[in-house]
Amino acid sequence: MTRFRKTVSLLTLALLLTGLGSARAAQELFLSGSANNSMYHGAWIDLNKNGRMDTYEDPAADIDARVENLLTQMTLEEKTMQMVTLYGYGRVAQDELPTEKWKSALWKDGIGNIDEHLNGLAYHPQAATEYAWPPSRHARAINQVQRFFIEDTRLGIPADFTNEGIHGLCHKKATSFPAQIGQGSTWDPELVYEIGRVTGREARALGYTNIYSPILDLARDPRWGRVVECYGEDPHHVSVLGNQMVRGLQEQRVVSTGKHFAVYSVPKGGRDGNVRTDPHATPREVHEILIAPFRSAVTKAGIMGLMSSYNDYDAVPITASRYFLSDLLRGEWNFRGYVVSDSWAVGGLQGRHHIAQDFKESTYLSVMAGLNVHTDFIPPETFVIPLRELAAEGRIPMSVIDDRVRDILRVKFWIGLFDNPYVRDPDAADSLISNEEFDRLSLRASRESLVLLKNTGLLPVDRTKIKTVLVTGPNANEENAMISRYGPSEIHVITVLEGVRNLLGDSVEVKYAQGCDHYDSNWPENELYYKKPAKEQRLKIQKAVDMARDADLIIAVVGDNVDTVGESKSRTSLDLPGNQNDLVQQLYGTKKPMVVVLINGRAMTINWIDKFVPAVIEAWFPSEFAGQAVAEAIFGDINPGGKLPVTFPRSVGQLPYNFPHKTSSQLDQPVNWPERFTTRVNGALYPFGHGLSYTTFEYSGLNITPGKAGPRDSVKVFFTVKNTGTREGDEVAQLYISDVTASVVTYEKRLRGFKRISLAPGASQTLEFTLTPEDLSLFNMDMEQVVEPGLFKIFAGSSSEDIRLSGELTIE
Repeated sequence: MTRFRKTVSLLTLALLLTGLGSARAAQELFLSGSANNSMYHGAWIDLNKNGRMDTYEDPAADIDARVENLLTQMTLEEKTMQMVTLYGYGRVAQDELPTEKWKSALWKDGIGNIDEHLNGLAYHPQAATEYAWPPSRHARAINQVQRFFIEDTRLGIPADFTNEGIHGLCHKKATSFPAQIGQGSTWDPELVYEIGRVTGREARALGYTNIYSPILDLARDPRWGRVVECYGEDPHHVSVLGNQMVRGLQEQRVVSTGKHFAVYSVPKGGRDGNVRTDPHATPREVHEILIAPFRSAVTKAGIMGLMSSYNDYDAVPITASRYFLSDLLRGEWNFRGYVVSDSWAVGGLQGRHHIAQDFKESTYLSVMAGLNVHTDFIPPETFVIPLRELAAEGRIPMSVIDDRVRDILRVKFWIGLFDNPYVRDPDAADSLISNEEFDRLSLRASRESLVLLKNTGLLPVDRTKIKTVLVTGPNANEENAMISRYGPSEIHVITVLEGVRNLLGDSVEVKYAQGCDHYDSNWPENELYYKKPAKEQRLKIQKAVDMARDADLIIAVVGDNVDTVGESKSRTSLDLPGNQNDLVQQLYGTKKPMVVVLINGRAMTINWIDKFVPAVIEAWFPSEFAGQAVAEAIFGDINPGGKLPVTFPRSVGQLPYNFPHKTSSQLDQPVNWPERFTTRVNGALYPFGHGLSYTTFEYSGLNITPGKAGPRDSVKVFFTVKNTGTREGDEVAQLYISDVTASVVTYEKRLRGFKRISLAPGASQTLEFTLTPEDLSLFNMDMEQVVEPGLFKIFAGSSSEDIRLSGELTIE
């Protein structure tokens, strides 16, 4: 609590120095009209218009005191309006800017937050607006909306403007970054922090104060559609990166709202869409694996927002679970922010889970469980009216309403909305959004996200030895896959074709053929069994093959698009969609050198490609600089250094198949017993942490200090990595532990540290890691988190299976 108040005091001081100022400055903040100058007093705002400074209006007062003072002045109508979202223009709101009708609308009593207002989202043409661009116009429009809540409501409680932002701000022409799965492949916490910082700066400049990011779910089942939105499958890896995103956002005075809490990403069979439920996970797996990133974000990074998920756990929907939303989140973890529902998570208590007879009962269950703010693509009154009825009937005590509103107000005070509710310098946004500095960071992220899966010597290609290149495949000249629902839109994407042409210039002839579509009319039937490509696809494939015969190099760019991966896009197969395997195999038949580039959002069972094609690059969805980064990697201008944040299985039949996994749970099936053949495919296609390089790295000098320690001690681990090749390159050094004997079955290996380093040829670097008691702990038979005495093995290596060094640690 002391650290929290200290942070707020420093923030308040800064805000005092930037008061609203003169009437002229106030008028320049808005699109039209002038401010009610009698309310603004430089250091404070007379929000309730009573002519004196109330405690909640005093920037120097303690936040808790300000919250309590405001609560005492609020009516039930005003409190319940803080507990609801108004989806922005084109979704629910019918007006871009306040109108005279607003003074009699439900939100005359305020609003909790307004989501995605005037952001110019490409996938919602009904939300097209003249106020998304230029940025200064959007900032003034948001100020205009905020002014209604400051000046035209009784208590002047500001709105929290929310938006998505998992790979850049979900706003027209904002800076775009690789999909979260690509960010996870960088294994670069500092980079992810910078992505959060840029997203936060752009959000603030445009008027957004709360960003729904990061996604802290674990991608444990690649069939699931939203793997593309996750950092990876390992809790330590996701915790480290997620915490950096939280810090990057919140240092800009923008709330980070993590999602989806909790146990959301492992629905039965990886099913998505209308399902998203029935996770088959034990309590120990939930605590040790699935919610570990959320716990870390709350207790270590101080995240101020969380989104409750659609699913149930052990037959209790999360959004109706007092255990998850109150006992665990606030009781054990001391969460100080507010919980917003995922869209239809409340309605789903009736419509999906069937534990409520009507929406009123759904409202009761969710609020009593601990939900603060209801969000859905429905008018706010759908939630607010039954909530008020429940309060009037006494079913929901006023003390509960006050608790829920208290959290919301605390967050609004924390981000400074009551003291500085407007974008201070709208014109500054025009030069800030997607500037050259931010673009350089985006390009860096695209480069670092690339993973070299296979290379038998083809890469890097010497461009002086080739005259003709064929760039082909459904993603060769594709932009749409880089622009998702939860990130920037209307951005220019450098496609792989464009990137190759830009890099090679006139020295090499670059030809293009689409090759095939992502899928054809047989989709998704050909997920189940092979079907000959439709005539249209056969013609496209043949055209690419004919052109390949005259090429010195084939670059086949295959994978997913927005129809095959993403929210509600779960799959029954992990093979390349549609006829893409046919394309690759027929291209290979020309016997020309070929590199396959995967642009996709989930692990894929590319067994044939791995066996025959000499080089494979995993690019995920690398965003607006996709083609530049891929071309640079193919022709050696950069050295790929990313690592896989997920396991690539060989077959869907192996699933679930992931890291970490329980001891002996993913061992090979015997080959010679009893019939001298195995009945099952064994092993991963590519293991967690895998990634090659154009150079080589040597590990040496493992030192564990002390070698014997107590259960409350921290232990230092040192080792040296040396670049023994001829090229500069990045290595991601990984530290794993194994609890040799424990009171419960543990995980075969646990990732406990990683560092991405760049080394010149011949250079070396000694790395230092700290193993804390938490790193060595487990949940025992009584579900107590403890460090047990015994022997631990310590591993250092280049992947979870490429272990270079090992040692031992004894806990006494």
